[in-house]
Amino acid sequence: MKKLIVLVASIFVLQACDDGDITLESFNFDTVSIQECPDNNLIFKINGDEMLLINIPEASFTNEETPDGNPRTVNINSTNQIIYRIYSGTVTSSNICTTIPSATPIVKNEWNATGGTIEIITDALYASDGITITGYNHNIKFVNVNFSGSSNSFSFTEYNFGNYETDL
Repeated sequence: MKKLIVLVASIFVLQACDDGDITLESFNFDTVSIQECPDNNLIFKINGDEMLLINIPEASFTNEETPDGNPRTVNINSTNQIIYRIYSGTVTSSNICTTIPSATPIVKNEWNATGGTIEIITDALYASDGITITGYNHNIKFVNVNFSGSSNSFSFTEYNFGNYETDL
């Protein structure tokens, strides 16, 4: 009798644990460099068939150092965007930067940031003489960013997007 009860209870537990095929999304662009479109404000990272794109005003990357502990902040909204996409094949910068993007690969899934901030810490880059400024490094970090897609959502408390360099 005990074996029958254990068997019935086991079947019940296994049936009750159906996750409903929930897919949690995340991304990892740590090993890829930031790229930019020369004719607009888009900066992005590509990792195979994935792309992480930031669309914020160029003025967010002011060539002026930020004081220690006081990063420049940009609030995420309909104008200041972070977009994560998965394509049907390998994506390149020409899929993003051209006036008329190619038809392939196509976007399979897209998640848009719906809240949070982008923090930018800017430091000067110096020539070998240690005096002459040659450009600026902008360290970009996402803070409390929520991503929402058609089938699910996910968020990051902090995510280091990386370093973006600008010339004088």
